[in-house]
Amino acid sequence: MTRLRSATRLVLTSVLLAAIAFAARAGEVGVSDDAILFGQAAALEGPSSALGQRLRYGIVAAFTEINAKGGIHGRKLQLISRDDGYDPDRSVAQTLRLIDDDKVFALIGAVGTPTAMATIPITSARDIPFIGPFSGAKFLRDLELANVVNIRASYGAETETLIKHLVEDRHFTRIGIFYQDDSFGRDGLTGVKNALARRGLELAAEGTFERNTRAVGAAWRTIKRAEPEAIVMVGTYGPSAEFIKLAHRSGVYPTFANISFVGATALAKELGPDGEGVVVAQVVPFPWDRSIRLVADYQTAQSAFDPTLAPDFVSLEGYLSGRLAAAALEKTGPDPTRAGLLRTINEVGRFDISGSIVTVGVRAMETPPKVFLTVIRKDGTFKAIDRL
Repeated sequence: MTRLRSATRLVLTSVLLAAIAFAARAGEVGVSDDAILFGQAAALEGPSSALGQRLRYGIVAAFTEINAKGGIHGRKLQLISRDDGYDPDRSVAQTLRLIDDDKVFALIGAVGTPTAMATIPITSARDIPFIGPFSGAKFLRDLELANVVNIRASYGAETETLIKHLVEDRHFTRIGIFYQDDSFGRDGLTGVKNALARRGLELAAEGTFERNTRAVGAAWRTIKRAEPEAIVMVGTYGPSAEFIKLAHRSGVYPTFANISFVGATALAKELGPDGEGVVVAQVVPFPWDRSIRLVADYQTAQSAFDPTLAPDFVSLEGYLSGRLAAAALEKTGPDPTRAGLLRTINEVGRFDISGSIVTVGVRAMETPPKVFLTVIRKDGTFKAIDRL
């Protein structure tokens, strides 16, 4: 009888433990027995759509690669993408839809600073992971925002690299700025002013434009009066290309230097022959250099997902975000929770993705992500400036 009671207790204990484990799995939003669901609110249509679309391609390529190898602890990674048109109000609506209706486990691949400013309060209040935002905004790097996982360099780092090149390598002293008139553009403006001040210089001129427009004429008329030798550009590919073409039509050819958010490949396509010599900062490895194992894996994964897609900087960034999410989930274990994923990311802080080290959180403060410069060549392709 004693043995029977012991056996019964053992069976009941096993059943109870199994039930608890199942409840834990079933209770985590966006996690099922065979899938983990991610959500993306980004510009998929409209004047900045190339950014959101290409970021999505990279994330899906990474997820497809991971899933082909069996997923993460037997679960496939899935992505739902919703268009916010690079508009803060729409981004709030789509983010809430992803969280409340689609019930995603985490958000990944958001595009933009003004959209992030509108949606971060929602995700932070609910402790929802916000992975790989396509933004170098300073506020996203506040360590108090424990749910935000940045993989790219800050705009401050990008503008410092651009100004160092223009002033120290090119010996320019008259530098203007063309920027989007919102939180994104002002973040870039602050970075440029600070970088110039460190070298005893001030802005020669500044001009602004409104987000999601190509109304750049007034900005050009203001800036050209200062006859700048170089102009730093803080905007997306559409208005930036329009501005450069307008300058060239006016017979003026300063050096144009863009931060990475512009979308380098889309900018080169928009510019055509006007693109030669335009500088663009980058925050991911050169996406055509297959000697880098990360790049080779990215190209293979993207070709397997869609062989018609060409490599570019934005989709490589998306791929890196997807791989980072997968690596963190692998370390989190077979019963992932949002809190567990964020704890793993912030405690590990350093991830080896195909031989390339990605640092996040405090580790990123100690070892910041790299920035390098590229220049558009006559045929629309890119060359790293340090190889010129």
